[in-house]
Amino acid sequence: MYGFIRCAACVPAGKVGNVSWNLNKLLTHAEAAAKQGSAVVLFPELSLTSASCGDLFRDRILLKQAEKAVAEFAEKTAEFSTLFVLGAPVEEKNRIYDCSILVQNGMICGIVPKSCRSANAVFAAGNGVEGRDIFYAGMTVPFGTELLFESENGVRIGLEIGDDAECLIAPGAALALSGANLILNPAADIEFADQARKRLQRLAVQSRQSFTGRIYASAGVSESTTDGVCSGHCAAFSLGKELLNSPRFERDDMLYFFDVDMEQIDTARLSDRQYLAHSEMFAQEHFRKVELNLLPESDGELSPVERTPFIPADETERAERCDEIFEIQTAGLAKRMEHTGAKKLVLGISGGLDSTLALLVCNNVMKKLNFPASDIIAVTMPGFGTTDRTYDNAVGLCKGLGTELREINISKACLQHFEDIGHDPENRNVVYENTQARERTQILHDIANGVGGLCIGTGDLSEAAMGWCTFNGDHIAMYSVNCDVPKTLIRPIISRASRNMPENIRNILQDIMETPVSPELLPASSGGEIKQKTEDIIGPYEMHDFFLYHFIKYHTSPDKLLFLAGKAFGADYPEENIRKFLGLFFRRFFSQQFKRSCCQDGPKVGSIALSPRTDWKMPSDASAEEWLAELEK
Repeated sequence: MYGFIRCAACVPAGKVGNVSWNLNKLLTHAEAAAKQGSAVVLFPELSLTSASCGDLFRDRILLKQAEKAVAEFAEKTAEFSTLFVLGAPVEEKNRIYDCSILVQNGMICGIVPKSCRSANAVFAAGNGVEGRDIFYAGMTVPFGTELLFESENGVRIGLEIGDDAECLIAPGAALALSGANLILNPAADIEFADQARKRLQRLAVQSRQSFTGRIYASAGVSESTTDGVCSGHCAAFSLGKELLNSPRFERDDMLYFFDVDMEQIDTARLSDRQYLAHSEMFAQEHFRKVELNLLPESDGELSPVERTPFIPADETERAERCDEIFEIQTAGLAKRMEHTGAKKLVLGISGGLDSTLALLVCNNVMKKLNFPASDIIAVTMPGFGTTDRTYDNAVGLCKGLGTELREINISKACLQHFEDIGHDPENRNVVYENTQARERTQILHDIANGVGGLCIGTGDLSEAAMGWCTFNGDHIAMYSVNCDVPKTLIRPIISRASRNMPENIRNILQDIMETPVSPELLPASSGGEIKQKTEDIIGPYEMHDFFLYHFIKYHTSPDKLLFLAGKAFGADYPEENIRKFLGLFFRRFFSQQFKRSCCQDGPKVGSIALSPRTDWKMPSDASAEEWLAELEK
């Protein structure tokens, strides 16, 4: 369903050298995992014998018992289409290899030896062992390091055994370039201080760089012996995002379940130029594909869904992200000032989120360039819908920062324009609203021309996606500092940027962050409150940012978007509302492309951007009908 598969990582409490005991443990967990709908079950390295047998691996009794156990495991799991990956020593041509054995529907699909020479001198290096078939456990099976296992539903699996994954050029890299989208790493690592943190970092980087899912399962404390202790650590990542990070040093059997979005992985590859270029440049022709039976798909319920994908959940990471974006915005505008020789920055300040962030960026630029804050000309332009709250916040912020503040009331000019074009000012349609936006833009550009400055745009990424701006109005500027910043991320950036400011400024910024988002183009209520609230009209920005992220980054289909949004927002919104907002997103996203096709320059700050020059290229006349039709099924 939607390309999800359920995976399991299992750490059985085994006994060193006791193959019969270990087999029974593996069978118990294999059946439990299969009945939970698992498509793939990964056991640790050498799980049938344990990895700490030392020279006992040379003993014929242990080798034969392991082979017999593999045959019995295959026979007793024949009813399951789940792919089981277990570990055992395998003798081939008078050499003993540390192997992963893949079993599905009672058949051994293939045997993959560990590539690197193990710390255990018993095992031979599998590197270069390719193109062989061997007779093992009563079956003739593919044997070699070049095996790539592919199911009918597009799951393509490669193996990295133990510290193969830590090689300078790890096998998983070549496997990923040859199409593998799920890399399994059974291990029996000796644990020591700080090892788990480094392991998680490695898995995250490898998963992100190779556009794969990565599953790691290591031997548990029952393997601990002599000088080494194992921890039973299990971890999983998809496209760099953590799916599992298990407890360590558990003394009981452990079985962990999680869902991997294979469709998302494949779609991300289609959109990434580097992956496509590298897969052509470093094509690996030597891999031998082994066909698997259809793997069961999952309902995706165990796949984590971030409600605000643009905002890191980790507080430290979120602070770093906000600081970095703020500095990128600052650097971009500073360069434009230096290049043009501009000495002044001109922007409209409304008391809303976007203009506030733009003003803070401008202020930071002036500090970097050693210009006074008074070289920022902040213009507040009250109109028909301006409230005291936003006006006071705009004025107070400019005074607190020390900018030049100009106030120009646009009401008289707009009324004159209505008279000139024959528009009834009581008719509060799009003409009534857009006249105000265009009047403000004209004022800002004229002031910028007059002082030899730059007119700074304040619109954000979310507004560009929804087309929530007036064409040739707030849509146009000389440089737009917020153009790639989503609405949901603006509050955290403002909060972070204000942390060292005086208390009076922080208080104003806090009230701005608590003010409802509004263009303030329609008159306020009788009590002076904001009447025109953007999110009451087009829906919540957190939901539209969610749609934008998944649609642009992964080209997620409407029905899958509805499913994911249901997981993220279902507790707060009924499905019919989510469906309505999603339909509105697609209608506006497609119909408003013409505004994005002629957008102004501005700094790219993240992986999602809509500039037609660098990122999103879309015809302005593209129809949304196919996407809407799928949503209405």
